[in-house]
Amino acid sequence: MKGSQATYALDFEKPLLELEQKLAELKRHAATGTAPGDMGSLDGEIRRLERRCGKLQEQIFNDLSRWQVVQLSRHPNRPYMLDYVQRLFTDWIELHGDRSFGDDQALIGGLARLDGQPVMLIGQQKGRSTKENILRSFGMPRPEGYRKALRLMKLAERFDRPVIAFIDTPGAYPGIDAEERGQAEAIAVCLEEMAALQVPVISVVIGEGGSGGALAIGVCNRLLMLQYSWYSVISPESCAAILYRDASKGERAAEALKLTARDAFELGIVEQLVEEAPGGAHRDPDLTAQNLGVALRRHLRELRAMDAEGVVNDRYAKFRKLGPVTGPEQRASRPPPADS
Repeated sequence: MKGSQATYALDFEKPLLELEQKLAELKRHAATGTAPGDMGSLDGEIRRLERRCGKLQEQIFNDLSRWQVVQLSRHPNRPYMLDYVQRLFTDWIELHGDRSFGDDQALIGGLARLDGQPVMLIGQQKGRSTKENILRSFGMPRPEGYRKALRLMKLAERFDRPVIAFIDTPGAYPGIDAEERGQAEAIAVCLEEMAALQVPVISVVIGEGGSGGALAIGVCNRLLMLQYSWYSVISPESCAAILYRDASKGERAAEALKLTARDAFELGIVEQLVEEAPGGAHRDPDLTAQNLGVALRRHLRELRAMDAEGVVNDRYAKFRKLGPVTGPEQRASRPPPADS
């Protein structure tokens, strides 16, 4: 575990963190020779603690509830879009503004290269500090953010650059100023225009994938999700506030929504789950980025082999197969739910 990542722990992580801190202290004593007693017995204790840490980490993260996955996706030390840009891409040049109202810092984009291949990157970006989170609206874009994203995607189409979109938002910004400037229309136009883009589009859910704020840059040829991310029509707390009249029942809503990456993969929504570092992306961003890079290269290679018409048809086929359309007669023939 990286030392700088040990400053914050979720409740279910704390037993592991305490054990790792004890292990780090023993290793420090061993390195400086300040530990009392036999150094051989100290080495044995270190090995024993390392085995305990590995076993405890496996026990915790192999049996996470859906609510715990949601919490992990929001971990303040989790890598954000720019962290992956720094680790995977070169020649990054950020482009600004929607050419209509302004520049939304919650949704950023620009030109870059992946292994020398030019690509267009777009995605939500959260902040680390309170000041930066306010600047970036906690990763919740306004209409100008989505219009900027659409401008950059059309630019990518003009110059035949694949689009890679990083999804990490609890939802589009819900403020009255966003509604006044046409939030719903901006998202709807993104959906319509992305469906017909003649260049490959790969979207990656790296944390939260909430509501239309996420789907607006999720009409893609390939949807990837990091292991401990979620993707849903609504956040668990908002769902609980509507269904149960109590936002604090988010844990119950998360189970009902089946919103984790594993759920989405099993439902056929996601093409690939990308394995995170053991214990989550925040514990080793470099390894997680490496795994994501392998997945991106594979899918880009497959998509670049298609012509423009093939790319559009591939995207159409992806969404046509997501779920069956049933008429009233099929719904009427279904057995009632067990608890009705």
